[in-house]
Amino acid sequence: MRLHRRWLVPLLVALLLVQMAAVMVTTAVEQTPTIDEPVYVATAGDYLHDHRIRYNPEHPPLGKLLIATGVAVADPHYDPSYTGTQGDVGRHLLYESGNDPWRLMLWARLPVIILTLLFGLVAFAFARELTGTAGGLVALALYTFSPDLIAHGSLATLDVPAAGFVLTSAWLVWRARRRPVPYLPLSGAALGAAVATKMSALPAVPVLMGLAAVSVVAAGRRGEAPPTDGQGANSGPRKALSALSGPADSRRRKALALLSGATGGRRQKVLAAVAGAVGVAMVAVAVVWASYLVVDPRLRFSPAEPVPALHGLRGRLVDLLPVPEAYRAGMRMQFGLEEYPWQGYLFGHLYTGPLWYYLPAALLVKTPLGLLALGTAGAVAVVALRRLRPAAPYLLLPPGVLLAAAMTGSRDFGTRYALFVPMFLAVAAACVPRFGRRWTAAATAALVLCTAVSSLRTFPYYLPYANEAFGGPAHTHRLLHDSNVDWGQDLGRLADRLRQRYPHERVWLVYKGSGVPSYYGIHAGDPRTVPARQVHGLLAVSDSALAKARGRLAELIGSSRPAGDVGHSISLYLR
Repeated sequence: MRLHRRWLVPLLVALLLVQMAAVMVTTAVEQTPTIDEPVYVATAGDYLHDHRIRYNPEHPPLGKLLIATGVAVADPHYDPSYTGTQGDVGRHLLYESGNDPWRLMLWARLPVIILTLLFGLVAFAFARELTGTAGGLVALALYTFSPDLIAHGSLATLDVPAAGFVLTSAWLVWRARRRPVPYLPLSGAALGAAVATKMSALPAVPVLMGLAAVSVVAAGRRGEAPPTDGQGANSGPRKALSALSGPADSRRRKALALLSGATGGRRQKVLAAVAGAVGVAMVAVAVVWASYLVVDPRLRFSPAEPVPALHGLRGRLVDLLPVPEAYRAGMRMQFGLEEYPWQGYLFGHLYTGPLWYYLPAALLVKTPLGLLALGTAGAVAVVALRRLRPAAPYLLLPPGVLLAAAMTGSRDFGTRYALFVPMFLAVAAACVPRFGRRWTAAATAALVLCTAVSSLRTFPYYLPYANEAFGGPAHTHRLLHDSNVDWGQDLGRLADRLRQRYPHERVWLVYKGSGVPSYYGIHAGDPRTVPARQVHGLLAVSDSALAKARGRLAELIGSSRPAGDVGHSISLYLR
């Protein structure tokens, strides 16, 4: 029985990871490039061939270096003399250079798929250390069945790597409560990897520095030796009383000596805590520098597009950061993007400018109900139960601060900006069975099963997932837009549908994405450029464009007959 139990846990872990790998690879094979992927793949190709920082400086290079490992295996033809915007370079690499975009995108996505699976092991290890093996399996199951993590973990993008590195840093700084020396540098390295992948991870830096200081203090308390004079817990008061006995001069000297020793001990603890926090930050900064040095040891920076100036307090703070100039330029570009009047779409309402509650609302729609219930209950348990309370800051502060920072952004484009939430929720959910009653274990198992069923029902359309409370993936486009539903991923599926069902139909297309329709055999006109009376046949509209449809396009859709959808991301109409 012991032998069977010993093999059962690794077998369950392997099964959960294998099923996640299978659905991610299937998704990666079937989806055409999303809006951001060609930029990252072309930048990775530029890193490999020209070793320079010129495209996509608004994101640091580490995530694209990971993508570059897959691009190197695909070995596409790359033309360094081609000039244009980063989007133009991406389309040229995929569709105009003689490369196979299906093969190239699969190899570019594989490193992110592997990294996503490894972060699942981090979630398992983190939860197991908090609550035991059963809790670790609960966390891993919720992680591997999370539709958002599957969807974005199967793309050559930066969102899952950045969130996963933050989770890894939080786990390592938690482990530093027992052994600070090996784990604090590792935590700093993981934190550096996060901010060297996406600048949106920067708010996690002061949080994890503070947690590093807490871990050092906790480790110091754990390492304090018990009294050895046989007097137990009463030795401290007795020593103080003995110091106050005897002649006045002697009492004064003894009291000063005790006070000096206590002050010195506190000073050492404070210095050790500060050293731990600063050490984590220094390692993180070193990782950022290393990621740029790997691309170009000479740190040349020649942006293909202009970098906006940044004035005021933000500009002065950016200039003071101890990072490469290209990183500071990327921050200026990010702040510049925040000034744009972006349009958002939430619950059927099209608006301009950000809504502070957009991300919580979107997460409510796109997180499985089982994960929501277990994660929330786990967060409450971590705070309420005394034995779990030390872990509360490590589980709740990093995602809480990052979510608060993301909610201040102006780009309401999707839950991909908050993928750390389902990751940390999965770990927190492992704390639910610790309430000590059998019904909690049964309820946990039932909710994990509900999450798995909800996730499998949406296969293989994970990007447009919505939980059952909001009608499922077929209704997501009525509630959200952009990367929540339609990120340009179904152009290939649309081509298959046209060949199978509408081989002789006149096709009109309004497509939002980075793919080139003609490459996939889609020869369609733009219905917005001709009089409405000439638009006859099949009208295909990306749901992101459908959400913003006004004027001519809205009239065309209103006077057409619905004919289904493709992948829950492209709506079809007959006229």
